[in-house]
Amino acid sequence: MEVGTDEKNSHAVTNNDEELYAAQQAPRPKNELGENGEPDGVSDSDDLVRNARLATEKEHNMSLLQGIKLYPKAIGWSILISTCIVMEGYDVALINNFYGNSSFNRKFGELSRTSKGTLEYQVSAAWQAGISNGAVVGEIIGLLINGYVSERFGYRYTVIACLTLLAGFVAIFFTAQNVIHLQVAEILCGIPWGVFQTLTITYASEVCPVALRGYLTTYINACWGFGQLIGVGAIVGNRWRGDEWAFRIPYALQWIWPAPLIIGILLAPESPWWQVRHGRLDEAKKSLLRLTSLNRETNFDADETIAMMVHTTALEAKITKGASYWDCFRGVDLRRTEVVCMCWAIQNLSGNSFSNFSTYFLQQAGLDESTSYYFALGQYGINSVGVLGAWTLITVGIGRRTLYIYGLAALFVILLTLGFLGLAPDRHAASLATGSILLVWALIYQLTVGTVCYSLVAELSSRRLQIKTVVLGRILYNIVGIVSGVITPYMINPTAWDWGNYAGFFWAGSCFLCLIYTYFRVPEPAGRTFAELDLLFEKEVSARKFASTKVDVFAEEVGDEELNRYQGQIAVSHLDNVKTA
Repeated sequence: MEVGTDEKNSHAVTNNDEELYAAQQAPRPKNELGENGEPDGVSDSDDLVRNARLATEKEHNMSLLQGIKLYPKAIGWSILISTCIVMEGYDVALINNFYGNSSFNRKFGELSRTSKGTLEYQVSAAWQAGISNGAVVGEIIGLLINGYVSERFGYRYTVIACLTLLAGFVAIFFTAQNVIHLQVAEILCGIPWGVFQTLTITYASEVCPVALRGYLTTYINACWGFGQLIGVGAIVGNRWRGDEWAFRIPYALQWIWPAPLIIGILLAPESPWWQVRHGRLDEAKKSLLRLTSLNRETNFDADETIAMMVHTTALEAKITKGASYWDCFRGVDLRRTEVVCMCWAIQNLSGNSFSNFSTYFLQQAGLDESTSYYFALGQYGINSVGVLGAWTLITVGIGRRTLYIYGLAALFVILLTLGFLGLAPDRHAASLATGSILLVWALIYQLTVGTVCYSLVAELSSRRLQIKTVVLGRILYNIVGIVSGVITPYMINPTAWDWGNYAGFFWAGSCFLCLIYTYFRVPEPAGRTFAELDLLFEKEVSARKFASTKVDVFAEEVGDEELNRYQGQIAVSHLDNVKTA
């Protein structure tokens, strides 16, 4: 039937939507036959397991196109909340690239003599490290707070509160008169940024099926790239100014984000997985229906999907008795916490912190201020669109583990090349080659480690402990970021160690160690449901055998407490719906 050809057809489509929604809300007869002809619901727990099994089979058989048709609303809401990361990427690009801005250096730097004998205004290496790491310190505070707050009050309200705080903290950036004010602003703004770092990943992984999980979680990395690209663009666009507005206007642009994001997130549904963990199964079902488009995929059944969530929650409750930070280091969750933490840390240990100072580094390598910023624009442009290349690699069937291993191998070679360029006698040619090599490094990084990390940390942590596991991983990322953020300015600052290209040798060695770790410890989660990953970790399957090992999560015995609560909650939900009708 052709949609929208006349009023009659329009009413037919509308009525179909209403009938589908009503059918999803209505209770099922207890003795209804299932798809294979067997009696439906010999007992409450059997009914739940059957529904969970059906939902799991449908997720495994769901193609990418089917997932997009069924979950377009989930995609939209996830993209909206992930946009919060744009703000963090924007500020990271600002502060690290302001060190190469003459107006910024005149305001906040000191006149000093470089190793080449010239007098220049420079923010000292100590203050560069201090300001850049101020945000990292704030992020660690925000991450620790988030581990408790978001799990208690929900993802939406936590993000909205952080956006409100951020709108106030930006004023400190805009009015800063010295480096101490910048330090305070970085620490305070880092607190909500730390919350965004984990909640965006968790929300993206919990509102979509297996077919979309890799795409929506890795999209968060694109948001980083968007923020960095906009940040460098704001600096370049105001570089012609010789006054303080050259850096105050870019800081003021941060106010454009909070208000529209708050409005959008107020309208967004809560994560159904969070609601299931808190026993709000009727609300979880309503959220799930708001995330899907039933008229596009009639094979979807909300009760079956909620049953799968409850079954997974019950299975994790059996495996993991508690849900505190301490439980992340107990039993099988210790391994999951270790791998998640290292996946995060590898981003910085493979040379990412080195690339964050690209503009300043290229200037010290011999490029002029204007050319260095254009190279940085190219780098951050690659960061923005690199996720599209990663999606292509994921779509053709290349696994997360494979991308990590081959990506680290390529980055190791590139960093070695960068170091050897320091031996070239023609410094102008070497500086241009260095800029080109950094662009190649950025491309490989975004196709592999930079993007795939977001999918790995979302999939390898359990639902019950995901927020806290991802928080711990991001804290380690930030700790490594602090260390690298301290030593990197000294490596490239002409008034300090002045290593120049030779810093590439240091990061090449670090990258090689990351490659060895990844081969032996990082498993392949692609195509697995959360319950299957739980079981693979419980069985202590080797990382190299994760992809080939077959598991049946429904052969495992699960306690009746969660299952009975499911049946009771759904019964109450159905009764309320009947009364409302």
